[in-house]
Amino acid sequence: MYRREFLKIGAAAGVAGIALGNAPLFGSKSVAGANDKIVLALIGCGDRGLGCIINCCKTNENVVIKTVCDVNRTKLAKAQATVEKTFGYRPETTEDMRYIFDDKDVDAVWIATPEHWHCPAAIRACQAGKDVYVEKNLSVNIFESRKLVEAAAKYNRIVQAGLQNRSASQGFSAREYIKSGKIGKIVTVKTYFMLGDSKFVEAPETPVPAWLDWDKWLGPAPYRPFSPSIVSEHGRGGWQNYWAYSGGKLDDEASHTLDFTRMVLGDPPHPKSVYSWGGNYTYGGTGETPEFQSVVFEFDEYTLTADGGTSFKYMQKAPGDIRNDATRFPNWRNYSARVEIYGTEGLMYLGRHGGGWQVIGPGDQIVAEDGAVFPDNAHQKNFIECIRSRRTPNGEIGECHKSSTLVNMGNIAYRVGNRHLLFDGKTEKFLNDKKANELARGTYRKGYEI
Repeated sequence: MYRREFLKIGAAAGVAGIALGNAPLFGSKSVAGANDKIVLALIGCGDRGLGCIINCCKTNENVVIKTVCDVNRTKLAKAQATVEKTFGYRPETTEDMRYIFDDKDVDAVWIATPEHWHCPAAIRACQAGKDVYVEKNLSVNIFESRKLVEAAAKYNRIVQAGLQNRSASQGFSAREYIKSGKIGKIVTVKTYFMLGDSKFVEAPETPVPAWLDWDKWLGPAPYRPFSPSIVSEHGRGGWQNYWAYSGGKLDDEASHTLDFTRMVLGDPPHPKSVYSWGGNYTYGGTGETPEFQSVVFEFDEYTLTADGGTSFKYMQKAPGDIRNDATRFPNWRNYSARVEIYGTEGLMYLGRHGGGWQVIGPGDQIVAEDGAVFPDNAHQKNFIECIRSRRTPNGEIGECHKSSTLVNMGNIAYRVGNRHLLFDGKTEKFLNDKKANELARGTYRKGYEI
C-alpha cells in the first residue's frame, strides 16, 4: 500500500485533544528541546507493549500517551483503563493505526504487535513523520528490515529497536574488555536460547470472535480462517508457532542474545554462510516453527552458533533478583540465555537482561567480571533523549537489522531443508538457493505491500 493511500483517513476520525485543567495535555508541535513534551501512541496493547510505554512515561519527564491502538478490543479497553488509572488521563483508542499516523499531535509510536506487523507499521510511521520504537524481532524476512533502514534514513526518523541490551552497561564494558585483547583472539562463540514448553497442536477453526478484527490482525500475512490457537483474547496466543507471523523461538528468544553478542564483538558484518538443523522431535507438535533448532554462522575468523528451543525444562532465565542486582551473576550452567565467548586467553560468560559477565582463566579462576541490571529503563531513556537531541539511538536500526538478519538466515536455512547456505553480505542475497531468496524477500497480501 502506498503512503498516500495508507494515510488517507476520513474527517470523521478526528478527535479533539484532551485537556487537563486549563492546559492542553497534547498539542500540535515539533519536539525541539530537552524540556519539550513528547506525545506517544501505542500500537499493540499486549502486556509487553503496554508495560513498556507506561514505564517509559514514568522513567522520563514530560512524556504522555495520547492514543492506544489494537485490533483486540478487549486488550484495547484494558490499555485505556490502565493508562487512565496510572496517570489520571484517558487516552484515545483506535483499531486502525492509520489514525495515529495521521495525527499531528503524535511525535512517536511504540510498536509492540506480532512480528509480521513490525516493519510494515514502522515504515508507515516513518513515512508519516513519526519517530519509532519497534520491538524485536524487527522482521519476518530480510527484505523488510532493510527497507525500514532505508525509511529511517529517507524520512530522517529516530528508530530504536526494542533490543534493550544495546543500552546495557555490561555490554559496553564487555565490548571494551574484548577489544583490549585480554581474552585473546576470538576462536568461537556459542549462544543459547534453551527453554521448556509443551506440545503445540492447533485447535479447530472457529468463527471470528466479536472481540477481534481478524482481517486487520492478519494484515500483510496471507488470509486464513481463524483458530483460537493463534490469537488469545487475554494472553499472548500461539502465533509464534507460524512462519507467517513470527520466526519461532529463534526469533523470540535468540534475537536478543544474537544482537547482544554482535554488540560486544564490535558489530561484525553479515556472516558468509549459515547452516541450520532442527525439527519437532521432542513433543511432535504441529507448529511450523521447530521445537529444537541448531544454527551455525560462518564469520571470517570464527563461528557463531545458536542452539535452543522449547525442549529444556531444567534450563531457566536469570531470576528477577539477579537481573536487578549488579553484584550477582547467574548460575551459568543452567542459564537458558547465556553466551560463551571463547578466546585464546579466556572464556567470557555473558548474560542478557542483567546478569553481567565473567571471564574464566586458567585453573577455573574468575579473572574479570562486571555486573549489571535489567536495561529497560536505560533503553527507554535513550529513546526519549534521542527524540529530543536527534542523536543516533543505542538500538540503531542499521546494526539491529543485521542482527535480525541472523535470525532470518537461520530460519531460512531450516525452511529450505536444513541446508548450508552461502550469503553475500553486500547484496543480502543467498548464492546457492533460489527458494532461500524467495523467503528472504517475503510476500505481502494485496493492500499491505511494502
